[in-house]
Amino acid sequence: MTDVPLLEVHNLTKQFSVKEGILGHQERVVKAVDGVSFRVDQGRTFSLVDESGCGKSTTANILLLLEQRTSGRVTFRGEELESLSKAGLKDYRRSVQAVFQDPYSSLSPRMRVRDIIAEPLKIHEGLSGRKLSSRVGELLEQVGLSPDRAALYPHQFSGGQRQRIAIARALSLKPALIVLDEPVSALDVSIRAQILNLLTDLQEQLGLSYLLISHDLAIVEHMSHEVAVMYAGQFMEMAPAAELYGDPLHPYTRSLIAAVPSIDPDVPLEGLLATDTAVSVAASGCKFHPRCPLAPPGCAEAQPRFIEVSKNHFVQYCNAHCTPVTEI
Repeated sequence: MTDVPLLEVHNLTKQFSVKEGILGHQERVVKAVDGVSFRVDQGRTFSLVDESGCGKSTTANILLLLEQRTSGRVTFRGEELESLSKAGLKDYRRSVQAVFQDPYSSLSPRMRVRDIIAEPLKIHEGLSGRKLSSRVGELLEQVGLSPDRAALYPHQFSGGQRQRIAIARALSLKPALIVLDEPVSALDVSIRAQILNLLTDLQEQLGLSYLLISHDLAIVEHMSHEVAVMYAGQFMEMAPAAELYGDPLHPYTRSLIAAVPSIDPDVPLEGLLATDTAVSVAASGCKFHPRCPLAPPGCAEAQPRFIEVSKNHFVQYCNAHCTPVTEI
């Protein structure tokens, strides 16, 4: 790990205004992302894992410049995004690419595959003619597809092949970081391992960094070097993947891991959530307390802290009301 991370996020916050009441005259501020900080190092995978609606995709959209952050700082290769020149921002957009969840909707049905992959090369590198065709063919081969199929349309490919095309497009500008937003959740189970193995091979070959967004604990464990468990816009726990899965400390992390189905049908699910209450970013005090099986009185008012309990292992807890970390 280098001292200067590829990407570093400091106290990132994203607020939305929500209208309430019968006529919508009342307005409430909701923090979809609430003060999160993390780093992504060169050649490594940092994963955000949570249930739907907890803020992970909003975080990804901010880093892809698809949404504006409310507050916080983002640095790329040691430089703050706000201080980048127009040329610097263009370089950032080239260096940070994305592979989205659904290959059926992320690829234009009206464009041939060669044009889908070639478009960023034309815009950013000015390639044309044989050089462009050659580069498109190389990218298709890199993701395991034949260049002879470049003239086809996306609907002529299977779901797994479409996601390979999306990966080829993301690789076209030689990025340093790829945001993987649920990259296999829309695919058949039989195809998922192939795409994950492809992404792993590409990371090793090209030194890529990944920011993986997922709710699938098994995929996150397989792919990640570091993991942050997110709930209601906040980090509940963050640690190296092996340590987080081997010794989860926060009750939410334990609940998620315990709920992963076993291949043994006789092993029951052991989710620990006290209730089926939906995630609420508006909860006061500890955001997790309405569902926490360990929450004593006072958690609705107490403001938890995100502290380092061992090297690079952080847990959110309040030592005034919650069970001490060592006993969770």
